[in-house]
Amino acid sequence: MLQQIKFLQQGAEAKILLNENQNLIIKDRIKKSYRIKEIDEKIRKQRTKAEKKLLEKASKIINAPDPFPLKEFNKIEMPFIDGKKLSENLDSFTLEEQKEICKAIGEQIAKLHDADIIHGDLTTSNMILKGNLIYFIDFGLGYISKKTEDKAVDLHLLKQALEAKHFKHWEILFEQVLNGYKSCNESSKVLERLKAVEKRGRYKEH
Repeated sequence: MLQQIKFLQQGAEAKILLNENQNLIIKDRIKKSYRIKEIDEKIRKQRTKAEKKLLEKASKIINAPDPFPLKEFNKIEMPFIDGKKLSENLDSFTLEEQKEICKAIGEQIAKLHDADIIHGDLTTSNMILKGNLIYFIDFGLGYISKKTEDKAVDLHLLKQALEAKHFKHWEILFEQVLNGYKSCNESSKVLERLKAVEKRGRYKEH
């Protein structure tokens, strides 16, 4: 059977492809021509392995695609989550439904942070709603860290993303994220640090 590969999107680091026959996503890390070939391959290999490992760990804790064994050093294959991208659909729900969704997002982030997983790019573009479940995708900027600061910055990024993309109710929605996040073991420390991170952000703007 002829493989039907459909191009979905391209970011700075990777192309995202859909294998329609097998219903799987292929994340293909792009060659960087400005780097020496051997160094480029080494970097792509390291980053691909690191992201795959992080995805495997995350998928055991929250709703996230569990990747298949690596066939090529620069490609991650994982199940296709056939749902709605939250960035494009969150505003279409009632405010009560949006609040429920955001509380669930906070609960998922709490689980990640309890396992010392920093997503690194928490935006609604990296969340997919399938039925009643929210899936987190794209752990390409993610890493492992026990630092309260890193967890606070993770939350701060989501706050900025909500303000930019879902500005109508962003404050109410972020409050619900924090309500859900309170299930995190170290939530009080992280939320205290978040205030400091936000102050720094405001100083930079002035």
